[in-house]
Amino acid sequence: MLDHVFTDAIGALRDSLERAFLERQAFEERFQVDVLLGDVTWETSYGLPGEGLPPRVQADLTLDWPTWAQTAYRSWYVGEPFNDPPRIEIELVIRVQRLAEAPDPKVVLAVLPETSAPIGTERLERSGPTIETVCSADLEEREYAIEVSYEGSYELDEAALEDGSILDDHLSAMGGWIASTLVKLGDLSLPFLPPVDEDH
Repeated sequence: MLDHVFTDAIGALRDSLERAFLERQAFEERFQVDVLLGDVTWETSYGLPGEGLPPRVQADLTLDWPTWAQTAYRSWYVGEPFNDPPRIEIELVIRVQRLAEAPDPKVVLAVLPETSAPIGTERLERSGPTIETVCSADLEEREYAIEVSYEGSYELDEAALEDGSILDDHLSAMGGWIASTLVKLGDLSLPFLPPVDEDH
């Protein structure tokens, strides 16, 4: 792994999720670089253990390191002053899927707080839900899902840039909070379809 504050943040968040005994969806992890704009993005998905494929509830995480943040980080790294500290843009999508009926968004939102666990001094803020309907080719079967996003950013002050262990402290609460949120959603009385690997 590269010696870079962004990859340090990825490692800290991954450690937090795995300490909470969440199960990484191995084929859903991506590390991408936009060759035109220069932005760097890390995406991953985690679910509760033993949920089957796909899991009934899952968390999709995206960390984005924009070009301007890299410019600010480079200025700090070479000892130049910078006006705005670099920030990591964070999006967390909580997804409930493989539903046999369209869910009532009020039931789902009732167990989702308006903000996330703290990330340093900041929190992610909840947006409105999105309900998805997927139909089979013959339109005879339907499957539903609901997603709720949390969005925000994490500012890297000089202390965090100098000492990567601060990232571990600032991101440590996220794994337990995500796990607790997924458990609450999984406990709702919603009409779930069986996992795909049990359909046959």
